[in-house]
Amino acid sequence: MNPTANLRWQLLALCVLLVTALYFLAPVLTPFTIAAMFAYLFDPLADRLERWKLSRSAAVSIVFLALCFVVTLILLLAIPYLSRQVAAFVGHLPQWLAWMQDVAVPWLRERFELDFELPDMQQIVAMLQDHWKEAGGVATTVVAGVSKSSFAVIGWIARLVVVPVAFFYLLRDWDVMIAKINDLLPRSIEPTVTRLARESDDTLSAFVRGQLSVMIALGILYAIGLWAVGIDVGPLIGLIAGLISFVPYLGSITGILMGVIAALVQYGDVTHVALVLVVFVVGQLMEGYVLVPRLVGEKIGLHPVAVIFAVLAGGELFGFLGVLLALPVASVLMVLLRYANERYRASLLYAHEGSAVEADAHAAAAAAASGTAEATPAADSASPADAHA
Repeated sequence: MNPTANLRWQLLALCVLLVTALYFLAPVLTPFTIAAMFAYLFDPLADRLERWKLSRSAAVSIVFLALCFVVTLILLLAIPYLSRQVAAFVGHLPQWLAWMQDVAVPWLRERFELDFELPDMQQIVAMLQDHWKEAGGVATTVVAGVSKSSFAVIGWIARLVVVPVAFFYLLRDWDVMIAKINDLLPRSIEPTVTRLARESDDTLSAFVRGQLSVMIALGILYAIGLWAVGIDVGPLIGLIAGLISFVPYLGSITGILMGVIAALVQYGDVTHVALVLVVFVVGQLMEGYVLVPRLVGEKIGLHPVAVIFAVLAGGELFGFLGVLLALPVASVLMVLLRYANERYRASLLYAHEGSAVEADAHAAAAAAASGTAEATPAADSASPADAHA
């Protein structure tokens, strides 16, 4: 076996060993993975603070304290508000479904001559309300079960504490760790791995630091706009529309449908419907001309279908850890596929025309050589005749 093949088998064995370790250590690695993701997200901010003549420890401390403040504010304000919004949404749901059955469906039948039946609205409402109550009951049961086991409580608290502690140290030593990993790479593959890692970072950051920022900005914009219009559950509708906007047009279409139904049920006039449409038109204009050019730029991120598939497949294979690692793994796989495609197009297997040209050149050279060989005996046979003459 030549050295190149031996190296490839060693790398393959290392990858298999790494995946196996991730599978069996998934519960333990989850808090460290969360911390590493936060460190990856906020490393550019720490680097920018360092350029302002701050030490790495001071920059990381500022980022850490600011993030702790924001998370605490969200826990104290946003979660209770969103809980009230969800409760209001479930409370308004019977009115929305009744409006669809009594107003929307007859209008569609009369205008477009459609013949269809909606399922029993009361049954749907009862099912959703029961599941809503069961969700609260499940949460209560889980909390009660956890409280009975002191070891479970200690483990849960330990994992909760590990996340911010590991985040702080990973963010502080992020650049050093990347440099050490680069030094450990075999020198023969270091340039290729460095290039692929840089492309993976560009792909992942285009989605995580770009598209997620667009989603959050759109969610806040839609929520404020629908709240200003006067829709009771407008903030919840806006956040839902913004957070699913990574699929093109899905967020805006879902938000428009929910917002229009809410406006018709709550006010029953055209004015509020028009205001809802204005909110989403403004949001689309902001996304196309301001948010995407500034936050995502020209970098090609992950395809929406690839994101959905990666999250579902990661959760199925590795649980919550798989969900966390889905986007990084998907970005690396996309870069590797592009690299494989590049190598394939540069190979002789793909270059049919080049191979045909080479074959023609070899055939022409062989024919020329054959013609030369045939001409030489003829010349030799003519020489005695000339000599006799």
